[in-house]
Amino acid sequence: MKLAHEIADDGRFVRQPNRFTDPLGPPEPGRYRLYASYACPWAQRVLIVRALLRLEDVLDVVIVDPIRDEKGWRVPGGDPEYLSELYHATDPGYQGRYTVPCVWDTREGRIVTNDFPRITLDLETTWGSSPDLYPERLRPDIDIMNDRLYHGLNNAVYEAGFARGQQAYEEAVARVFSTLDSLEVRLSRSEFLFGSTLTESDVRLYTTLARFDTVYYSHFKCSVRRLTDYPALWAYARRLYAVPAFRDTTDFDHIKRHYYLTQTNLNPSRIVPVGPDLDWTL
Repeated sequence: MKLAHEIADDGRFVRQPNRFTDPLGPPEPGRYRLYASYACPWAQRVLIVRALLRLEDVLDVVIVDPIRDEKGWRVPGGDPEYLSELYHATDPGYQGRYTVPCVWDTREGRIVTNDFPRITLDLETTWGSSPDLYPERLRPDIDIMNDRLYHGLNNAVYEAGFARGQQAYEEAVARVFSTLDSLEVRLSRSEFLFGSTLTESDVRLYTTLARFDTVYYSHFKCSVRRLTDYPALWAYARRLYAVPAFRDTTDFDHIKRHYYLTQTNLNPSRIVPVGPDLDWTL
């Protein structure tokens, strides 16, 4: 995987900006195709929202192979063979990583967006309304929470895992566990992040929690505490997992094989660990 251009001089991992950021047009059966991976937390967000809003009939989906090589994500069935082909069809000069999720416009023959923070918000505000995952009265608070989750947890685990300096690693890990500690307090007295209302923020938190003990704890060296060491967070994650939209898009086999077999800079042996043996059912 290409990461060299995302490592700063001080060893910090700095995620590349999203190249394609056009908003989705109105829903139209057969027009838009979502390319996603069960392994990727950013892509799973879109899969969860697609299922919660029952958008299967207006947003087709292609699940890429979890094992990524130097050509990027491989598309089962071979049309195209690799996701990179769609990136270069849209921008022949594209040089970044080929990321999921991305949405392909079959009518215009181009990638509309790979802007993962915006895709779910577009679906929630223009494609579906029930359940209301981004209620207008809570949007300022949700936006603040989403920013906090991104910098303190969602992306911070990657900053820890891909750090090339001790200080950069320790600063990222400190943010991860400071955020988890505060979320544990919040969720010890609340069903969801905003009371009894399931929101976009819960989707964003869940996809990181789902990977925490399986991947981030060991592979990314976020090993101060496990998710299962947080009673409220662990119970919350399992409550969400009980919802079909969350459970049916959570594939631990894809997650483990992707991280441990693809990221050979962190796991050169390519050995996929056995475990952890976790019971996600309530």
